[in-house]
Amino acid sequence: MKLPLALSERLLFLSRVVTKECQHLVDTDRRLFEHPLTQELALVISTDPVLAERLEAFVSRFGRLQDTLGDKLLPTLLTALAETPGAAIDNLDKAEKLGLIQSADQWMDMHRLRNQMVHEYIEDMLVLSSALRTGHDFVPRLMDTTQRCVAEIDRLLASFSTS
Repeated sequence: MKLPLALSERLLFLSRVVTKECQHLVDTDRRLFEHPLTQELALVISTDPVLAERLEAFVSRFGRLQDTLGDKLLPTLLTALAETPGAAIDNLDKAEKLGLIQSADQWMDMHRLRNQMVHEYIEDMLVLSSALRTGHDFVPRLMDTTQRCVAEIDRLLASFSTS
């Protein structure tokens, strides 16, 4: 049995996209957190354009990678693995059982955090600084999920190319 060409191409495309998005997030994370992001530092964001751009890039890249992984790649990968994609939480549960993500609950925590970073951004810099530090702590999990999914895509495509 072979994967349909369109599905194989979609998996390869998404693999390339999440790999790039992950690298961009890691680069931004390193620049934003080269010094501890304290509440005092967060208070000067509005007067420091470089810091403000790094913050905006981090929030954007964190959310983009999580969205691409959760909303695009996981359902496509589940389809390729002969699983029926469904609601987001069901996909996350399946992905956890397949070892593609560490924890569906943790993924939902990341999603709530993403929403908090986006919506608290302008209003409360102290809340935002706390959310950013938590986001920084989640970056290794996003990296791990990216690596697991890309490895599974590589394994899957290799197994279909030899059958």
